[in-house]
Amino acid sequence: MNLKKTLKKFTISMLLAVASIPVHGQDLLARQAPVDRKMAAVDTIMLRNIAAREEAESPATDLYAGWDNRYAHRATELPEHYKIDLRHFCMPTTSRVITSNFGSRWGRQHKGLDIKVYIGDTIRAAFSGKVRIVRYEGGGYGKYIVIRHNNGLETIYGHLSKQLVDENQEVRAGEVIGLGGNTGRSTGSHLHFETRLCGVALNPALMFDFREQDVTGDYYAFDRSTYDSESAAATRARGKKDGSSYASNSRNDYATNDRATSGLTDQVQYHKVTKGETLASISKKLGVSIDKICKLNHISKTMRLRPGQILRYS
Repeated sequence: MNLKKTLKKFTISMLLAVASIPVHGQDLLARQAPVDRKMAAVDTIMLRNIAAREEAESPATDLYAGWDNRYAHRATELPEHYKIDLRHFCMPTTSRVITSNFGSRWGRQHKGLDIKVYIGDTIRAAFSGKVRIVRYEGGGYGKYIVIRHNNGLETIYGHLSKQLVDENQEVRAGEVIGLGGNTGRSTGSHLHFETRLCGVALNPALMFDFREQDVTGDYYAFDRSTYDSESAAATRARGKKDGSSYASNSRNDYATNDRATSGLTDQVQYHKVTKGETLASISKKLGVSIDKICKLNHISKTMRLRPGQILRYS
């Protein structure tokens, strides 16, 4: 009798133990699931950080084989289709006056747009990216800058009077990079502005509307088969018309059009901060009060300056 009771108890214990195994396993899985999700999130963040670092070191790596500071542009194979992100932009100049279109000019191809600026006018980076070239070319661009952007474009800013950035420097959209000028092969002060994809010049009017001080949309979808017709249509819509600039006698053409001569713009001056400089040392060096420097640059007296920062002082 005792044996039967013992066997019965043992059988019940075994059944309960076996029954509890799946439940215990499910409990372990349930506890493990949040850990797995957290690890996946950490892995995603790490991958994003790695991608961001690689992008900062060499923007648009999917389009360009390498990074060098030797050539302003070297054409490679264009993709059949490419979507260019135009969001988070800044117009390189507040000028609305186009003096020369993209395309055939004087028997040769003009690879960009010429925008009327005066000597000393502020020129800004169109998008965030990394400065690839800062150089002088006497027979062409004069003092010029090339920036490679994360959206795949490279922008070129030519005929500057002063370059305010260095090669391999990261810049943000809207950051001051130079001053308008008349250097190189130029017959008057203006900004020569180019947009290139894989080293091939694209009509800036496809993406930038200087008259409206805006981009043409959130994206520009490049298509090799339709590019030529789209470029011609963009020039008709946004380029220099009928041999003259857009309403060149209108005060709305140019944000600084109240200045009658270019000589007045020479009063706008900038200082590039070097290592160890403070507002006090810059004020003493330039003979300009700290209050004026702060007011012109919309900064506080306690702001810590960084090397390479551009400050307007007149």
